[in-house]
Amino acid sequence: MLGFLIRLLPFWVREPLLIAVGSVLGVRIMYLAVHDHDRVAAVLGVVFLVFTAVRIHAVVRALRARRNPSPAASADGAAVDAVAPAQVATGPRPAPDTPEKDHNAWGQAVAAVAVFGALGAALWVAPYVMPSDVSTPQPASCSGGAHEELPKVYKQTPQPVTGEELCKALNQPDLATLLGTPGETATTASATNNTAPLTDGKVAQPEAEVAFDTYSVNVSATYNELSIDQYVKLMKFGDEQDIKTLAALGRPAVLSSAHTMKFEINLGSGGSGGPVEQGPLARTLSVALDRNDRGGYCEITVWSKSGALPDDSVLLDIAGQVIARIPERPVR
Repeated sequence: MLGFLIRLLPFWVREPLLIAVGSVLGVRIMYLAVHDHDRVAAVLGVVFLVFTAVRIHAVVRALRARRNPSPAASADGAAVDAVAPAQVATGPRPAPDTPEKDHNAWGQAVAAVAVFGALGAALWVAPYVMPSDVSTPQPASCSGGAHEELPKVYKQTPQPVTGEELCKALNQPDLATLLGTPGETATTASATNNTAPLTDGKVAQPEAEVAFDTYSVNVSATYNELSIDQYVKLMKFGDEQDIKTLAALGRPAVLSSAHTMKFEINLGSGGSGGPVEQGPLARTLSVALDRNDRGGYCEITVWSKSGALPDDSVLLDIAGQVIARIPERPVR
């Protein structure tokens, strides 16, 4: 259909149009072929350039023919003029035919080149202003838990943060840089409005998690009455390792390590999940929800499938951007 429409165009519009489109596409394809070392694209670019050269040659020949009419046509015209006086006709002499108005070939050519030159320029600039690869993964957004109904305990807790707010505080553009993997993009981001286990739904514990190819980061806020000092004493009875108390953002805090749990789920018919195994080590920073440590804490946990862990300073940097967005627990 497009070829039929092009053939309907006048010669002095059709040929400049084909030249403009062919030259733009040919040069662009050749540029991409050289940049990507693609031989197939190089052959295709050469085909477009050869096609354009053929069209240019046809236009040059047509222009020369218009400027220099053929001698045979001039001789025939002279013979007709010689015979005309010998003819005698009665009545008034017919008026000479009105010469056909010569088309402005150069004007048509310039207009066509200008229009399709602008189209070619748009095609040329588009890769620089549009995403170069539509398949490039986009960072995960915090959508989970956005429309989740909050448990009743959240209404009874003064100024509790939600899982969505925790996720947005954690999933910042510089999070991968803080983790030491600036080239990575968040693959998943989730948020939940949980309650703490073994509390019969009486303690709010919102949670958020952001995962990268190398590291995963989990943040939770527990609104209980447990102070950091009491929490440290409980850690000593558990399997936590490398316990280290410190101050973070002017608040009591503690660093600890513990192994994650690893288990497999068999989705086959009649199958069951495998036994729970010990997973890689995770590093956790627990920070009091207020400067006076009156109860409640925020935890930032980092782990990786390989078992590698970032420096403790990374946890402190992440805590700096997360805790700053959590309202300090008011005096009860």
